[in-house]
Amino acid sequence: MSILKNIFTGLYIHPRFYYFGVGVIFVFVVSFFIPALFIPAQLLFYILMLFLFFDILILFNTVTGVKAERIVPEKMSNGDENEVRLIVTNYYRFHIQADIVDEIPVEFQERDFLIATTLAEQENIELPYFLRPTFRGVISFGKIHVYIASSLRLVKRKFSFPVDIDIPVYPSFVQLKKYELLAFSNTLTQHGLKKVRRLGHTMEFEKIKEYVAGDDFRTVNWKATAKSNKLMVNQYQDERSQSVYCILDKGRVMKMPFDGLSLLDYAINACLVVSNVVLRKQDYAGFFSFSRRVDNRVAADRRGTQMQRIIEALYNVKTDFYESDYGRLYGDIKKNIPHRSLLLLFTNFETMDGLNRQLPYLKAISKNHLLIVIFFQNTELDTLINAPAAGTQQIFDKVIAEKFAFEKKLIVHELKKFGIQCILTKPENMTIDTINKYLEVKGRGMI
Repeated sequence: MSILKNIFTGLYIHPRFYYFGVGVIFVFVVSFFIPALFIPAQLLFYILMLFLFFDILILFNTVTGVKAERIVPEKMSNGDENEVRLIVTNYYRFHIQADIVDEIPVEFQERDFLIATTLAEQENIELPYFLRPTFRGVISFGKIHVYIASSLRLVKRKFSFPVDIDIPVYPSFVQLKKYELLAFSNTLTQHGLKKVRRLGHTMEFEKIKEYVAGDDFRTVNWKATAKSNKLMVNQYQDERSQSVYCILDKGRVMKMPFDGLSLLDYAINACLVVSNVVLRKQDYAGFFSFSRRVDNRVAADRRGTQMQRIIEALYNVKTDFYESDYGRLYGDIKKNIPHRSLLLLFTNFETMDGLNRQLPYLKAISKNHLLIVIFFQNTELDTLINAPAAGTQQIFDKVIAEKFAFEKKLIVHELKKFGIQCILTKPENMTIDTINKYLEVKGRGMI
């Protein structure tokens, strides 16, 4: 009874059977005009039915023909390629062909996912594939379906494995690890980062070392020189314990998508990486977001659990369609950040009118803090500007695109006119440009 149940629930006709069936029907049709072919047509039909029965028998004579399992990471990284592995084991004593369908989360909209492979007798294979989420939150994997066919390929047997699992998608911790190494290596210039010439030097003592060519003569330690009979100098390091806040605008201006990710997600990934670099540089890292109100607050600190607190806060940030209240932002900063800090404001301005509405609040914030406004360059406008115009309508489109691109440059000029530093960056370069700016500010001792 169990075999019959398996046959009824798991039997699928292979397309190859229909091809043979059409051939047999063709011979029957021809035999109507050539009667001598009627007996061979019957013989072909019985042979086809015999092979069909045999194929069903060898596929369904065991309960456990194959086994499939899925190996996924505990959490996925937003905007990055995440590896998922399928492990399939063949328990049959003959070669099989397998079509594997994994129920990928609906958010990926993968409607034709299929892995076709062959497995030898008693073989175990690993099949990797990659998923790139463009959202944050919990995603749900479903079952794994494996369709098995023998060498005859007349029927298929379906195996389903209930390996349902929920996986959280966090901000890009892959970039976090990548840029953590870059920020403390000598290969920064390959990725757009550069050393900044210091103006003067900081006065936080690190150690006494022997003089080498290029050291500042003003740092000579004469007492240590007299004791060791060698020229010794004091070595200083960047001043530590400075507060750095990432401020994330989650209003409607951050809803715009680029390459599948919204501007908000690009900014979140940058916040995560910059906060990690800040902590590694022994500064205090903090975070909060704002729209109609200020929330998701993480006070600046450098305790061991600070990075995890920031990750959890970033994971819960959701954009909305309201216009951000910069007046409330200014009041909150005035109340909760009394000492001078570095504020990295991730937002977006498309027009001068949009900037002018918020400029009084930005100027007020910059009086007590070092404010850096980070906003986006519209790369799709650049594509339109650089494309050749094929007609009058395309010329109009290029002119309008150039107007908007020029307005972005005016925004940069306007902010700098009032002493507000800013970064106009492409979405994909936001993380690198922000780290570079932080290292520049720290190197110049501006906070």
